Amino acid sequence: MTETDALIDGLKRALRARGLTYAHVGKKLRLSEASIKRLFSKGGFSLERFEQACALAGTSVLELAKEAAKESEAVSQLTLEQERAIMRDRKLLLVAVCALNHLDVEDIVSLYQLSKADCVRLLLELQKIRFLELLPENKIRLRVTHTFTWLPNGPIQQYFKAKAQNEYFAAHFDKPAETMLLVNAMLTPQSIALMNSKLRRLANEMAELHEEHKRLRLGERKSVTLLLALRPWELQDFIDLRRVRRQSASSSAEGSEAAGSVHAPALALSGLFGTGES
Repeated sequence: MTETDALIDGLKRALRARGLTYAHVGKKLRLSEASIKRLFSKGGFSLERFEQACALAGTSVLELAKEAAKESEAVSQLTLEQERAIMRDRKLLLVAVCALNHLDVEDIVSLYQLSKADCVRLLLELQKIRFLELLPENKIRLRVTHTFTWLPNGPIQQYFKAKAQNEYFAAHFDKPAETMLLVNAMLTPQSIALMNSKLRRLANEMAELHEEHKRLRLGERKSVTLLLALRPWELQDFIDLRRVRRQSASSSAEGSEAAGSVHAPALALSGLFGTGES
């Protein structure tokens, strides 16, 4: 991502945080909505127009540049050693997740059985492994990007996966703030790749909303978890009912695998899950 792209992305987030649309920017800059969309998608802002849009979003070019610099230094994932260090202490994991959710020290202490001294101590431990930076007056600055994810199949993801089986899926998903969708389909490899791309975009959209809401008070936000999964899969109960197909003696091992993939296609499972208050 170029520096210009980073500034434009920062401006987009600042505008969304104020509930402003391209139409609002167009009115301010005296341009059509289509022209504004082109400016944001292809660049081409003059400095004067960019500053006007920043003023509308309640920010400045300097502030956006500072945010872009912080983002460029941040990481999108931790190392295996960093995740293992967090998993050694349940309270350390709790404070790490609270920091990701943009809770300050007062919020954490009011919600959980931690003293302020304990909370600060845990934050300092997270600072040692370069997960965050503890600033004066106990302000927290993350050293991870707003699209940060835990390591695939790493210690923290494995922990949440184990918890999900008994806690997350224990709900009926029938409340207003809950959704569970189970969709089976038979797709081509190209379509599966397309669906995976769409799921990643949805996860990024949620990360953007999370970032926009970080300045809201704790009572104005709810803890939610979105679980996205898609893989070729078939229920074992169905596999047990498959016909056994014999291969001719002349068939190669490669040919056998190909025949199996034709006669016993796997089902693609995708799940979209959301929760209400934690």
